Amino acid sequence: MNRPLNDTISAAFLSLFFLLSCGGQQSNAAMPAAATSTMPMASAAPSAPASAAPAGAAATDATAVPSDAQTSASTEAPLTIAIEPRSGSKLKGTASFESTSEGVKVTLDITDAPAGKHGAHIHQNADCSSKDGKSAGDHFNPEGHHHGLPMVAARHLGDLGNLEVGRDGKGHLEITVAGANLKPNDKLSFLDRGIIIHEKVDDGSQPAGNAGARIGCGEIKR
Repeated sequence: MNRPLNDTISAAFLSLFFLLSCGGQQSNAAMPAAATSTMPMASAAPSAPASAAPAGAAATDATAVPSDAQTSASTEAPLTIAIEPRSGSKLKGTASFESTSEGVKVTLDITDAPAGKHGAHIHQNADCSSKDGKSAGDHFNPEGHHHGLPMVAARHLGDLGNLEVGRDGKGHLEITVAGANLKPNDKLSFLDRGIIIHEKVDDGSQPAGNAGARIGCGEIKR
């Protein structure tokens, strides 16, 4: 009775040993395959990051976009108009208007004018149709100030002061008028106004400087 029992126990141990041995071999046999499938992933070189754009390219792109100031300047080119004789004079010349950060720069150049100082003003209307220039209307004064010379801040916006003409009949004046602009339909715009050169000096008196007849007229139009 004991021997069959021992044989049975021995057989059970042998079966268990066989199973463990087979399982271990199967596990060990699987390891190379698993290692083969995972090792390339571990040793693979990391993907290269996207190359950065060259510094020069970034600078080029940045400068290619115009600033607001550049755009404004490009859309408001300087305006140059002709000044024609009025009141029997022989005066002729040009007036140039340029928008700046300080206001409108006005540049006057005239020839064939009487020597001496001559009042110059922006007037209300872009109309030089009359022979005496009075169709240009009164001084341009959108803010309702008293008349004055350029050293007076609160004056007609159209008060440009005096242009001095030499014995050769030539005169030149440059002045920047703060607060003025060249925008269409703007209250403070010189656009669609007139410019007048007077026969005498503007003495700064009221209401318009006592500068006499209008001997030159220009229409400020684009």
